[in-house]
Amino acid sequence: MGQDMYFYGRRVCFIGAHPDDIELGCGALIAHIVRQTEILCVTLSDNQKNPELKNLVEEHYRSMAVLGVPKDRVILGQFETRRFPHFRQEILEYLIHINRTFQPDLVFVHTKADIHQDHVTATEEALRAFRGTTVLGFDVIRSSYGFFPSFLVEVTEEDVEKKIAALAEYKTYQNRYYFDPKITRATLIRNGAICERPYAEGFDILRIVGAFSCINR
Repeated sequence: MGQDMYFYGRRVCFIGAHPDDIELGCGALIAHIVRQTEILCVTLSDNQKNPELKNLVEEHYRSMAVLGVPKDRVILGQFETRRFPHFRQEILEYLIHINRTFQPDLVFVHTKADIHQDHVTATEEALRAFRGTTVLGFDVIRSSYGFFPSFLVEVTEEDVEKKIAALAEYKTYQNRYYFDPKITRATLIRNGAICERPYAEGFDILRIVGAFSCINR
């Protein structure tokens, strides 16, 4: 087994287009780091224009609570689902405000391999809003096309169980295949296999900002 590369962020921002995106892409990582750093989870649309999704907001808060993220660390915007490209400038300004007020050291947003129009816009505007910050891309399996994780973070069995439990709070989506616990666990096992670990959450690299230093032995 190789030597791990250690990375850190005093403040870590997770950005998703819709409720459930962050948990699907980053749930195990959030469970792993939530007690070690300050986290802000920003979802750009609350999806409340669809009457069939009226319970989604509370399900999102409960899901985040399972991961250990309190309600005051969760932001739900009101951009209209499936129309993000029409509000590109407003989304950019919204994210610039997040950057100025929260000043994250790390940002996680949708992978560039995602083809959902809202996810694409969220990623493009995040890269503009957080120009001086490391940005990693997470995968939402239902809308990705050719995603392969190039940045792998080891997580534990406990983190895996919390991710599964968090997704189980979405009763609205309980019949959707990508909420199946077996798929969640299999994805984390597969990512772990890539880096010779039991489990890993996988991301691709959108931007790395770093400084190299040598440790004198």
